[in-house]
Amino acid sequence: MKDQLKVAIIQSNLVWENPVQNRINFANKIESISQIVDVIVLPEMFTSGFTMNAESVAETMHGETVNWMLDIAKRKASAIVGSLVIKDDGEYYNRLLFVKPDGTIEYYNKRHTFTLAGEHKVYQAGKKQKIITYKGWNIAALICYDLRFPVWARNTANYDVVLYVANWPKPRITAWDALLKARAIENMSYCIGVNRVGLDATNHEYPGHSTIYDVLGKQLTSLEPNKEGIEVIELSKEHIAKNRRHLGFLNDRDTFNLIV
Repeated sequence: MKDQLKVAIIQSNLVWENPVQNRINFANKIESISQIVDVIVLPEMFTSGFTMNAESVAETMHGETVNWMLDIAKRKASAIVGSLVIKDDGEYYNRLLFVKPDGTIEYYNKRHTFTLAGEHKVYQAGKKQKIITYKGWNIAALICYDLRFPVWARNTANYDVVLYVANWPKPRITAWDALLKARAIENMSYCIGVNRVGLDATNHEYPGHSTIYDVLGKQLTSLEPNKEGIEVIELSKEHIAKNRRHLGFLNDRDTFNLIV
C-alpha cells in the first residue's frame, strides 16, 4: 500500500485509425517521462481516435496493443491506462484497459455510448461498474460520455480516484471542465480527466483540458490547452482521509440500487 500515488497524464494528438503509428508516438512520449510513476494515463481510443469504423481498427485482448501495454507496464514498472476498440466474442467494445506491471489486466466497457455520434449502433454498452485496486488505491475507471451521468459515478464504494479518458470536442469543453470538477467535489475523491488534442478525420477539434482535481475541487495541473503535453502529479491518501474526516459529506449520501 502506498500513501502517495504518482500519476502521469499524457495529452496527445492521435493519428486517425492508425494503431501502429499511435503506439510509436505514445512509446516515445512514455519514454520521455524521467520520473518514476505509478500510473500512466492515455486518452480514449488512443490507437485510433473516436472512430465508428470499428472493424478497421479492432483488436483482441491478445492483440498487438494489449501486448504493447503489457511490455510498457513491465519495463516502466507502472500501470498504463487507456481505451481502445476491442472485439470480444463477436462484439465491438470501447474498452478501457488498466494494465499492471505484474501482467494483470483489468478492464471496463464504456457504459454510456455516445448516441449523438451513433456509438450505440457500433459498440456494445457495458453493464458493470469497475473499481480497480492498485497499490492500495481504489480507482473508478470510466470513459468520456460517462462523465455526464453522475449516478453511474457516485462514490458508494469509497473509491479514492475517479478517472475519465476521453475524446471530448471543443464546442462542449466548458461542460468537461465543470463536470470533472463536480465529480471530484461531490464524491470527495481525486478526479482525473485525460482528453486528446488536435483535429480528427471527421473534422472534430479537441482542445485537451486534461487535468486532475483534488477532493475539494482544486485543480492540480497546468497543461496548456490545444497542445500536447505530459504532467506528473502526486496524489495523497492523507489529503483524502483528512478532508473526509473533517467534512463528512459522504456520510450523508443517498442509498440506491442501480438498475442496468
